[in-house]
Amino acid sequence: MAKFEGVYVALVTPFTKNHEVDYEGLKELCNWLIQEGIDGLVPAGSLGEYATMTVDERAKVVETVIEAANGRVPVVVGSAAPSTKQAVYWLEHAKEKGAAGVMALPPINYKPLENEIIEHYRELNDVGIPIIAYNNPRDYPTDLTPELLSKLDQFENIVGVKEFTGDVRRIQAILEKTDLEVMVGVDDLAFEGALAGATGWISGVPNALPKEGVELFRLGREGKIQEGMELYKHQLPLYRYDASPQLVQYIKYMVELAGKPAGPTRPPRLPLSKEQYDSVKEAFQIAKKLTI
Repeated sequence: MAKFEGVYVALVTPFTKNHEVDYEGLKELCNWLIQEGIDGLVPAGSLGEYATMTVDERAKVVETVIEAANGRVPVVVGSAAPSTKQAVYWLEHAKEKGAAGVMALPPINYKPLENEIIEHYRELNDVGIPIIAYNNPRDYPTDLTPELLSKLDQFENIVGVKEFTGDVRRIQAILEKTDLEVMVGVDDLAFEGALAGATGWISGVPNALPKEGVELFRLGREGKIQEGMELYKHQLPLYRYDASPQLVQYIKYMVELAGKPAGPTRPPRLPLSKEQYDSVKEAFQIAKKLTI
């Protein structure tokens, strides 16, 4: 059985109008998502705007989510940082505060050599908390190929991979070459990923449509193609925004449309145009047409 099974929401971080972290709003969002049936929470990822936070803010966001979850669902903490030492700090913090695991990128500031990638994960592994390696060659310089993942699979605490290439063929290749569980990383492959053997989905749009996302992924895992496609075709136009560089603005607006205040994004991310927000609203209304 997979350790991190089902739909894990990569949380947005609510802000006030003055761009301060809205910790109470974050608690409310977590409680609502859990009530709607999501399987886990992932704070302090890129969708959560971790890179704009101070160390104290980031730590408090993680602690707030763990406290809100209160053991009802697992919390997997984003640990991205410019150096291995800093990433180790976030793993140690997550472990100390009771997180179920962490999501860990390879070195992010330059294109590392293979031995540097392996050593980076070796040091993370030694902290002693379950790790989901995060493969995102769209936004970062490293591609954790199935062959490279097979080398990381030697580390006992690396148990899975968030696969964000957008190539559904990768899922089967990873399952063939490693013992890692695979979590879909891009929303517009959620259904195909489940059909291909992914046991989890670290998701963006389910911040706003949690119940619909959980149902879609369940249908994919159960191989119910006709039923799942009927739901998927309503959701897919919205899911495509998850792969955009402006995904944070888009998904925060979706959360607002769902009736949950999320506030602005922190600069350098700025508000989008009315036309862009209107297109999101139209896709959101399509996604809500098919109720479950």
